[in-house]
Amino acid sequence: MRIGFSVPQFGPFADPDRTAGMCAALEAMGCHSLWAADRLLAPLTPPDGYPGGKAMPVRYATHLDPLLALGVAAAATERVRLGSSTLNALWQPPVVLARALTTLDLISHGRLDVGLGLGWMREEYEAAGVPWRGRGERLEETLDVLEAVWRSDTVAHTGPLWTVPESTVLPKPRQGPRPPILLGGFTPPALERVGRRADGWLAASMPLPYFGALWAVAAEAAERAGRDPAGLRRVFRVNPEVTTVEAGPEETHHRGTVRQICDHLRVMCEAETDEVLVDLQLTTDSPEEFLDLAAAFLAELTEPSRPLR
Repeated sequence: MRIGFSVPQFGPFADPDRTAGMCAALEAMGCHSLWAADRLLAPLTPPDGYPGGKAMPVRYATHLDPLLALGVAAAATERVRLGSSTLNALWQPPVVLARALTTLDLISHGRLDVGLGLGWMREEYEAAGVPWRGRGERLEETLDVLEAVWRSDTVAHTGPLWTVPESTVLPKPRQGPRPPILLGGFTPPALERVGRRADGWLAASMPLPYFGALWAVAAEAAERAGRDPAGLRRVFRVNPEVTTVEAGPEETHHRGTVRQICDHLRVMCEAETDEVLVDLQLTTDSPEEFLDLAAAFLAELTEPSRPLR
């Protein structure tokens, strides 16, 4: 199991100096990775479709740009992997996105994991000037352009949405042939795309039956595409609600004591390449408590007396 934490970038953590210092502290604790998220705005009228049917957290209205936040994290660290969970892939042309991601891979000396998704908020698409309809097709072509830019000496692409004339696009990423691409999503079409095209899935801590059904879609799609499902990485995000007393077993995928939440994550992580992403930005407002909780999760998840599954 690999253990990662969120890049501090929302609400009271949306301060570049604070972000840099906390990223350095998280690396010093011994974590494997740091991940930045992506929000564009917080509508005053509650948006439709917020995950779990809850109100959107107010602190998402205050945020640092995910790619620039990863640049801050890259400058403040030396070893940890740096990823996006999840970067909304469709809000900029794919050639522009490829340039930014290539630059991040070079700045970080080849530590970048590219985590892409479609998002869920119509208002953000409206503000970005990007159509809400056809998101899946737009992501497929975005992936085509990224592959062309990163893998080809002479870059060319002609598709329904974008045309790239025969061109030289340099430099290439430090990681060859390209940085790993992980895709988010929790619908059958999203999981089918993971199995067919991605290096892994940006998942979440969830009830096990739900997880098993979704993962089966990705595994079957990988096999149909002639790929080994065992080669796909899985990153399980949890935004924990930490309690001092034990929660019910139906809640421990997101709520309970640190040990309860970690026990659930252990069960989900079946392969050595599986990873947990603990996002503590909704759990506390305090940098000190953030780091204390991170240390508690790290200690619990690496405790030798509690074997990892």
